[in-house]
Amino acid sequence: MAGTSGGGPSVFPTLLYADAKAAIKQLTEGLGFTELAVYEGAGGTVTHAELVQGNGAVMIGSKGRGGLYDTLMRDAGPAGVYVAVDDVDAHHQNAVDHGVEILMPPTDQDYGSRDYLARDAEGNVWSFGTYAPRTGD
Repeated sequence: MAGTSGGGPSVFPTLLYADAKAAIKQLTEGLGFTELAVYEGAGGTVTHAELVQGNGAVMIGSKGRGGLYDTLMRDAGPAGVYVAVDDVDAHHQNAVDHGVEILMPPTDQDYGSRDYLARDAEGNVWSFGTYAPRTGD
């Protein structure tokens, strides 16, 4: 089975945005991610960015910059990403304070998690909750 030998995550959602710089700002300020790396190409396009939260990360790039991945993802619709956080209510309040569109307020789930749903400026749905799948420790 493929993975990493360092015990870190081996799955990284990758999202392309028409305005990747605005997405990075919203994800860091409003949704609590930390900017790890941002690489820009000609004209200020984001060729690759890495944003982390906890021990996971998402990769971000600009739409329309060319290349195989960009071409394959050209007609892709919004994506959904789940992120485990320790304090759902505080995380939610930060999102509200930064004007993030909330689709569902913090809600206790039957499976023991407390979750909320948000939509970013380009339509992707982000779930934040206390549930963290066991990955075969």
